[in-house]
Amino acid sequence: MDESNSKIGSKIILAKWTDRFFAWLIDFIIISTISTTVIFLSFGTTYYDFGDGELWAENIQYIPTSILFFSYWTILEYKTGQTIGKKILNLRMTNLKGGKPNLKGILLSSFGKSFLLPIDVIVGWILTNESRQRVFNKLGDTIIIKIKDEENSGSTYLKD
Repeated sequence: MDESNSKIGSKIILAKWTDRFFAWLIDFIIISTISTTVIFLSFGTTYYDFGDGELWAENIQYIPTSILFFSYWTILEYKTGQTIGKKILNLRMTNLKGGKPNLKGILLSSFGKSFLLPIDVIVGWILTNESRQRVFNKLGDTIIIKIKDEENSGSTYLKD
C-alpha cells in the first residue's frame, strides 16, 4: 500500500506510523502540560514526599492524566475525527470505509491510547495487518488516514 496517505475517491490511504507518532506526541505535550499545570496549581508543587520516600507527580498523575487524555481523544475524535496533533499533520480517524467512526470505536481507540498505549502499539505491530491498526483500533474498526491538502481545503462539512 502507498506510504503517503489520504482518501482518494474510493481509495483510502493510510497514515504512516511516524505521522501517527508525531500527532500523538503533539497531543501528549498539550495534555501533559495542562495536567502538570493543574497539579502544580492544586498542590503548589509537582514533587511529593509522603515521609517514607519520594514520589514524583508522574506517579500521582497517572490516573487523572489518563482520564484527561481519554476525554480529549474521545471528544475531539468523535466530533471532528481529529485531535490537535492529527489536525496539524492532516490525519483523521475514520471507520474502515473512510466514513465517520461510531462512538464505540472511538471509545475503544481512546482507551487503548490513554491507558495501555505501549501494549496496544507493540501487540499491534506484532499482529499488524495492511490497515496499520493498533489493537484497540482493530477492536473498534477504526483506521487513521492522511488527508491531502487539496481535499482538506476544498471540503464542505455538514452536520448531521
